[in-house]
Amino acid sequence: METMKLGREITGDGRFVRQPNRFTERIQPDGPYPPAPGRYHLYASYACPWAQRSLIVRRLLGLDDIIGVTIVDPIRDDKGWRFTLSPADRDPTTGAAYLSELYLATDPEYTGRYTVPCIWDTHEKRLVTNDYPQLTITLETAFAPWHAPGAPDLYPTHLRHDIDTMNDRLYSGINNAVYEAGFARSQPKYKEAVTRVFTTLDTLENRLTHQRYLHGPHLTDSDVRLYTTLARFDPVYYSHFKCSLRRLTDYPALWAYARDLYQHPAFHETTDFDHIKRHYYITQTNVNPSQIVPLGPDLDWNAPHNRA
Repeated sequence: METMKLGREITGDGRFVRQPNRFTERIQPDGPYPPAPGRYHLYASYACPWAQRSLIVRRLLGLDDIIGVTIVDPIRDDKGWRFTLSPADRDPTTGAAYLSELYLATDPEYTGRYTVPCIWDTHEKRLVTNDYPQLTITLETAFAPWHAPGAPDLYPTHLRHDIDTMNDRLYSGINNAVYEAGFARSQPKYKEAVTRVFTTLDTLENRLTHQRYLHGPHLTDSDVRLYTTLARFDPVYYSHFKCSLRRLTDYPALWAYARDLYQHPAFHETTDFDHIKRHYYITQTNVNPSQIVPLGPDLDWNAPHNRA
């Protein structure tokens, strides 16, 4: 079983610094990679919060028939993400057995971690992007002509500055901060990251006490980004990453908000707690050498949220 390759992502003082994205081409009109139905294929994991964002947005916007998807096995081996959930253990689109094959087909010199989500161009036979912060924005903007009737506008023009600002705060304050805590190799860096996580949660609790979503009455891209971290908080981050000052369920507004989102089909149909727990506790042997997957927590995500 693979130990997560963190070597170059740990600084000398014990801080975790996430590797940069290697493929950052944009899918956009009048560019070398124009949006088109059936041309692009998404690779994602139900276990990964960065990947689940794209799965949620794809479903919310009705792009299921426009952009294909292959879900990887939640357990990585020494070659990385595997296609063992597909027939014959092969990706139906490319025939690959491992996601690494697509990375190396695009860049034979690539030496980083093979990450999800990423998008494959079936015309050019190469990865276009693994730039997860931009990927949902691409689905929300470049693929707008194919959004289903009545699909939510997750990135409305008048809110884009506010959404971008909030997304940056979410990334540094909680989305990535839980990883900075979990992978820290010094007490000061761990403490700094955990303090940032709970300062952010306290601020969000206050904000969501007074409004349904992060930007008011309408669902946006920011809510998708926060949800995927909240969904993993009590099952994984609280214990596995030592973010144990408080649980999600200790925050009345945040816990109700998370249930509100979960009860939408696009969210709960892409939330697989079995995949999530097995991925973190089994794959990340540098954090959990025993690979024992804990039972629980026993949470009722379908309980009334009373936020409508």
